[in-house]
Amino acid sequence: MIGGSFDTGSSYHQIGSRREVCNWIGHIKLSRIIVLVSVILFIVPLFTHYYLSKVESDSPNLDIHHTRSKLEAFEDFTSMKAADLKSRIEEMLRIKVSVSNELRDLEAKRQRLQVEVTSFTQRIDELKQELLHQQMDLDRLKISVVQAQVAQREAVERNTPELAPPRRILVNSVPAILPSPNSSSCKMYNCFDHSRCALTSGFPVYLYDPDLYSIVSPGWDVDGFLKTTIKQTLGYNSHLTTNSAEACVYVVLVGEALSMEVSKRFKFRKPIDVKKLHSLPYWGGDGRNHILLNLARRDLSIESGSILDGIDTGRAMIVQSTFHRTQFREGFDLIVPPILGPPGGDIWQDCTQMLPARRRYLLSFQGEMKPSKTATTTHQVDDAEVDLERLAVDDNNLDSFIIQHLKDLSISTTLDKFFIQFECIPASEDTKVFEALDWSLCGTDSSRKAILKDSTFALILAPSNTSFVTTSPMQARLYEALRAGAIPVVLGGDQIYLSYDEVIAWRRAAIFLPRARVTEMHFLLRAVPDNDLLSMRRQGRLIWERYLGTAQGAIDTIVANIRDRLGIPPLPAPRAPSPSVFNESFVPLKSDTIIAEPEAEESLGPLEPPYSSPAFRRNYTTMLIHGHEIWNDWVDPFNLYPQLPFDTILPSDAKFLGSEVGFRPIAKGAGGAGKEFSESLGGNHPREQFTIVMLTYEREQVLINSLARLYGLPYLNKVLVVWNSPKPPMEDLRWPDIGVPIHVVKAPRNSLNNRFLPFDAIETEAVLSVDDDAHLRHDEIMFGFRVWREHRDRVVGFPGRFHAWDQNYHNAWNYNSNYSCELSMVLTGAAFIHKHYTYLYTHWLPQAIRDKVDEYMNCEDIAMNFLISHITRKPPVKVTSRWTFRCPGCPVSLSEDDTHFQERHKCINFFSQVFGYMPLLNTQYRADSILFKTRIPHDKQKCFKFI
Repeated sequence: MIGGSFDTGSSYHQIGSRREVCNWIGHIKLSRIIVLVSVILFIVPLFTHYYLSKVESDSPNLDIHHTRSKLEAFEDFTSMKAADLKSRIEEMLRIKVSVSNELRDLEAKRQRLQVEVTSFTQRIDELKQELLHQQMDLDRLKISVVQAQVAQREAVERNTPELAPPRRILVNSVPAILPSPNSSSCKMYNCFDHSRCALTSGFPVYLYDPDLYSIVSPGWDVDGFLKTTIKQTLGYNSHLTTNSAEACVYVVLVGEALSMEVSKRFKFRKPIDVKKLHSLPYWGGDGRNHILLNLARRDLSIESGSILDGIDTGRAMIVQSTFHRTQFREGFDLIVPPILGPPGGDIWQDCTQMLPARRRYLLSFQGEMKPSKTATTTHQVDDAEVDLERLAVDDNNLDSFIIQHLKDLSISTTLDKFFIQFECIPASEDTKVFEALDWSLCGTDSSRKAILKDSTFALILAPSNTSFVTTSPMQARLYEALRAGAIPVVLGGDQIYLSYDEVIAWRRAAIFLPRARVTEMHFLLRAVPDNDLLSMRRQGRLIWERYLGTAQGAIDTIVANIRDRLGIPPLPAPRAPSPSVFNESFVPLKSDTIIAEPEAEESLGPLEPPYSSPAFRRNYTTMLIHGHEIWNDWVDPFNLYPQLPFDTILPSDAKFLGSEVGFRPIAKGAGGAGKEFSESLGGNHPREQFTIVMLTYEREQVLINSLARLYGLPYLNKVLVVWNSPKPPMEDLRWPDIGVPIHVVKAPRNSLNNRFLPFDAIETEAVLSVDDDAHLRHDEIMFGFRVWREHRDRVVGFPGRFHAWDQNYHNAWNYNSNYSCELSMVLTGAAFIHKHYTYLYTHWLPQAIRDKVDEYMNCEDIAMNFLISHITRKPPVKVTSRWTFRCPGCPVSLSEDDTHFQERHKCINFFSQVFGYMPLLNTQYRADSILFKTRIPHDKQKCFKFI
């Protein structure tokens, strides 16, 4: 029962509340209390006796007084009556409950103190972290101060003198007539007035309205198509001016006769009225700085060469397709192709696919000799005409040999197939002697095009009469061959000139052979490997699309070629405006929210004020140093760009010997590990920053979070947010203060192509294109920026993808995002590109590609990869091991839909069709930082701790 009573007490303790204990006591019956008291009265004496006996035996020296006090306590306890005992028990229970409450309060206080201790400990850790951040910021500010001092010292040492553009020498009156040199000896130095074409003039071009200033004789007329086309295409050219007083050159449209019947009817009347020509308002007596533009699509007379033969053109330049050798003034006159294409627009549909490399026919030719009456039929024959006749006879013998050899080649037993056709229509019976021999086109345009599409090479025969340096039919054959992707083989190429040959590297697109080597032609053509075949075919397509394919391209090329002669830079390429999405009176709300990065303890670079990349520094040297590449590789000689990804770099020692302005070598050139590395950009280029371009559409909170994470990012110039939504941002939206400007651009319409508009607000060469839901760490961004500075002409970024060949899907391409040891694309949702490519994407990329991007609302990143790989013939550069992105809390994106991938499959195949081949190239490596896996001493620091 005693044990039961203690268990009961334990139960009281477990119940832990006064009310429950009282309720339990109330249920105890009085009988149980009496029994309990009886047991106590019986047990206690026995227990007391046993205890006293044990005390006396074990401790004889025990204090008797202390023992009695215990006995008295037992006596007092045992002498209590039941009612007193009950009261005593209740008192003890109350004491127990009170003690329990106190213990509970003490426990609560202990827990509160523990929470406070934990809170203070956490606060201490936060303060330590904050101290570390502040120390890092202080260190970066110290570095920034050092960088600012260096910039100030450079500005002082540079001591750039004040320069002003040279004064233009313009006159309001007609220039005085100068002694005219022999027209056959005209060169730019003695027949062109350079004083009207200052370097800073912009090369203004004035067009005589052909409806007001016609120079053709009565009964003749200019082709209406040419008249309308020239006026329209020159109107689109940025160099055209309506102010004749400021013009550098004056263009006179000559044109052609409407039909050969007209030329026969007026055969005794010259087509050009010399009086009208010389009476042009700005002719100046000798035609200086005038351009006679004869874009005839057919020759009026093969004997004369052009309607300008025998005309006193003074010092005017002649621009046409047919020239006699004695008429053509090399370096002054200009050979151009006839206008055969449409006025403008996308012409990729007219081009043939570049693959396969070898086609059905190794070589094709369609044409016949075109006879013309000999000069001996004239009333007077001088010595020159006799020599010309003898030459014609000798050439006729060589032509006969060439024809026979080609015929034999076409029926030979070789496995190579040839398509050679010399007889198109029956030859004329009454023409026995030929003065000038030329080759006319055979068949219709569609039939010739079909044959050329099946031909690896297209034979082009130089004029049989070597007194011609070029003819319109030959230029037309060249045009058709390049359009069809057949590599031109010019037999007699050592005696002729091709269009724009002073700027176009024709040997990269065509093969030139002397006519005497016709027997070696088959051997030479078979020796060309496939890679060179495709390289020449690609170059030929580039020339055709850019300079020959449209009337707009031909006119722009004529203007650019003459301007290039004078060393005058083109006008700046058009930029896209950057209107703010906010009204002028609206001030966006600011937020103090900063999302700390986990790698914040790593120093990544100094904090600097925005610094724009120097622009237009090479206005007058780009065409001198890189003219060949600009005309033949870099897509566009018609515009001046602020910077190019191909700009030349200085040697390493130039940073320390006389050209150190702007450079930030690591440890002033001594080099170093992580600490020194983080203090300077180093590399081979001067200091610079980058601009982030972020496209967004109705994901405001995702955007704000992404912007907040950019706080404290070194080398960041500004952030451009392209607001693609038609609805403006909410007025109560709070924009984070990240230390650099955030410019929110109102997009003209909802288009993914807006990501690559050349916004005038972008003031740096480096552009980091980022999706609004992409989460990049600061060290990843900085590493990507540093890698891009060494590969400025490529896409440098993070998520890699590749194009995969699917033999089961009609031998087509598939877009693939699986993990792979090869990649060919780096998505521009997180990648660095050069701003130059935004100009090319907007103004040069075929419109059909941008239309496809708008149709699918997809694939703009693939299009940019196609563009850059097509221009550079290099694959992208992937950095770090990151393959894709995850955005916790973001809405489901379109990329998670299967339709997204199906559209990207279609995009890849369509884009390759537009380009004529697959420009993407594979790569099997990625870029990681130096010292990433290198064991280094404890006192050294890696370049990036986590990369």
